[in-house]
Amino acid sequence: MRLVLDFNLTLGGCIWAEEWLVTGQRVGYTRVSTLEQNTGRQLEGVEGDRVFADHVSGKDLQRPELEAMLRFVRDGDTVVVHSMDRLARNLDDLRGTVRDLTGRGVRVQFVKEQLTFTGEDTAMATLLLSVMGAFAEFERALIRERQREGIALAKQRGVYRGRRRSLTSDQIERLRSGAAAGRAKAELAREFGISRETVYQYLRASESVTDAGSAAARG
Repeated sequence: MRLVLDFNLTLGGCIWAEEWLVTGQRVGYTRVSTLEQNTGRQLEGVEGDRVFADHVSGKDLQRPELEAMLRFVRDGDTVVVHSMDRLARNLDDLRGTVRDLTGRGVRVQFVKEQLTFTGEDTAMATLLLSVMGAFAEFERALIRERQREGIALAKQRGVYRGRRRSLTSDQIERLRSGAAAGRAKAELAREFGISRETVYQYLRASESVTDAGSAAARG
């Protein structure tokens, strides 16, 4: 059992604080876009009983660790997330996820925004969730716009070549042969210095080419 002191809002120069006796688990959730990124930095220094980590894009509808976390938590638990944009794909997704968790008696704590939501939130807390979530969504839109502008300028200067392939044609063939022989994807990833997701991408691409060739031969 832990005593948690949560500072929620500053009203009239005074800090409004609430205290809870937390008997449940502190469950962390992290998400990074690729397997190469380190999820540990998101909740560095934050105590927790268990952490669920997804390695997928924020646009990806399939987030298996998030789904596992939602099934795992129980009444009295606290879900700790680095920031709102790590938990949800957009504002509607954010509100729906927080509403689902708090409706089941699970507190949701966002470290970056310094906000904690419970099942007894005030109208001000609900407003803050919407406003901060909208800011996070706007920030992501600005980042995407800057990326597009940077690519456009690079193309104008003739220095943009796009994303380079990680493996040569010979390496791809060796990768396919290893997978066909039953070698583990993690082992192949280590051998070629790429992520497991990249291994799967190469294999899927090879299968598509093979299927297209077979269809053309039948035709």
